[in-house]
Amino acid sequence: MTQTIVMIHGMWGGGWCWENYQRFFASKGYRCLTPTLRFHDVDPKAPPHPELGTTSLLDYAQDLEREIRKLDSPPILMGHSMGGLLAQILGSRGLAQALVLLAPAPPHGIMVLKPSVIKGFWSMLTRWGFWRKPMRQTFAEAVYSTMHLLSAEEQKRLFERQVYESGRAICEIGLWFLDPKGAAKVDETKVTCPVLIIAGSQDRITPVPVVRKIAQKYKAVATYRELADHAHRLLVEPGWQEIAEYISGWLDQALKEPKSKKEEKQ
Repeated sequence: MTQTIVMIHGMWGGGWCWENYQRFFASKGYRCLTPTLRFHDVDPKAPPHPELGTTSLLDYAQDLEREIRKLDSPPILMGHSMGGLLAQILGSRGLAQALVLLAPAPPHGIMVLKPSVIKGFWSMLTRWGFWRKPMRQTFAEAVYSTMHLLSAEEQKRLFERQVYESGRAICEIGLWFLDPKGAAKVDETKVTCPVLIIAGSQDRITPVPVVRKIAQKYKAVATYRELADHAHRLLVEPGWQEIAEYISGWLDQALKEPKSKKEEKQ
């Protein structure tokens, strides 16, 4: 039976962020779904949807859960950045057979506001009421925080495709201690499927110390890998193919049926 991967993008993105990985994993025989989060399927040059600013992580998760439950069986959930946090939330609801978290945003309880993160969000954090408004990085912030290993041409191409993000979702991740609803909370005891967590040592927006704490949270089921030559844009940085190959090999092993179960069926 063909296995399904649901690929969940991060802030300011869309399903298009997964173009490389979608082609790669489709060539490996996977069915790849790349949903675009609520209010993100818009022209980057157009004004943001007026309701985007107050859209919660829980709204994104609800939309994704609705689509996942239409599938015949739990898929592999692959998430990048904020999409990695959404994958964790959905995984704790029993909706995944495996989680692949690429430079994931941290859940409630793990502090992400390091100096490099603050610098990457400075224009937003210093805007009054950002927690209820659509927000977008400046080009300089995007290059500094997530694109510094890309060519100038690729930086420009990606930035021109980026859309606005929910100020509320940004607040729920970075300022979780101010969120009475705890939208970013994840009960790690309910994440029982295999989890692969990949960090880039040069990542400035989900720094390695943060991702290591995420790996520690799921230590009972997690495999952690740190990549010295990578930063945040693991889906497009030079060498992304090697990362995809590693993930493919890990999935082959993680989803292999244990011998004892096979023997029980004979």
